[in-house]
Amino acid sequence: MTQNLARTVFLLAHTGRPAAIRSAELVVKGLLRHGIGVRVLEEEARDLPLPDEVDLVKEATAQCLDGCELLIVLGGDGTLLRGAEFARASGVPMLGVNLGRVGFLAEAERDDLDRVVDRVVARSYEVEERMTVDVVVHRNGDIVHTDWALNEAAVQKAGAEKLLEVVLEIDGRPVTGFGCDGVVLSTPTGSTAYAFSAGGPVVWPEVEALLMVPISAHALFAKPLVTSPDSVLAVEVLPHVPPGVLWCDGRRTVELPPGARVEVRRGAVPVRLARLHHSSFTDRLVAKFALPTTGWRGAPHHSSE
Repeated sequence: MTQNLARTVFLLAHTGRPAAIRSAELVVKGLLRHGIGVRVLEEEARDLPLPDEVDLVKEATAQCLDGCELLIVLGGDGTLLRGAEFARASGVPMLGVNLGRVGFLAEAERDDLDRVVDRVVARSYEVEERMTVDVVVHRNGDIVHTDWALNEAAVQKAGAEKLLEVVLEIDGRPVTGFGCDGVVLSTPTGSTAYAFSAGGPVVWPEVEALLMVPISAHALFAKPLVTSPDSVLAVEVLPHVPPGVLWCDGRRTVELPPGARVEVRRGAVPVRLARLHHSSFTDRLVAKFALPTTGWRGAPHHSSE
């Protein structure tokens, strides 16, 4: 066994999934076998068959990743977004293993666990940074809430019976207003999440941009908009209408009273993702959505004469 106890990996798993429990056991045993320490939240450890060598921490804070070189997350999209919260707050790169349906944030699937362990042991991975957005909610000129998102900030109606009345703004200038079910303010990473479901464009992760995508708008001009990454996007909830709600990554929510204003700009702190290979985003897109490519004859190859 290679002794390298100076190295520690944090493991986060969706313990409600039997597949995650089996996967966690495999990953932990593989890392410990190579002398790499493993740290796990105490509340999750109760549901996992873990050896005594595993380091348990009580509180789920950014500090619990101190000294860790990597955060391995086992689960579906919700668990990966939970992991992104830890990754952003701590600066530790996140390596996601998809145990759910799509898992665009994941770098590996459940069948790749042995390879994941081998690559971590060999430090054979690269780290890329993904843009986030910072979110500020104003009312009557006062800041009443701040948040952030890796995928999107979504302004939505609070109930099913009435539309949300909003005005959209980009860089301090009004664009249009309408009644709608909501507006998604997204990063390129989030373009394959909620923004995609709302009819927004797929944006390759290396493109630096912000997206504004209306949801079921009652308007002739309600097209998705793609702006500079330095733009400031805003959605104003009109006064004298029912309140709305703000969702960040589908995980954190706050009520938006009439007259509230939501501003979104490029985040000051990115999320760092660990990458095991250099596969193109095009291939990932085709695989995740099972897109039909039958009949493709390949790109033309030109001779170097």
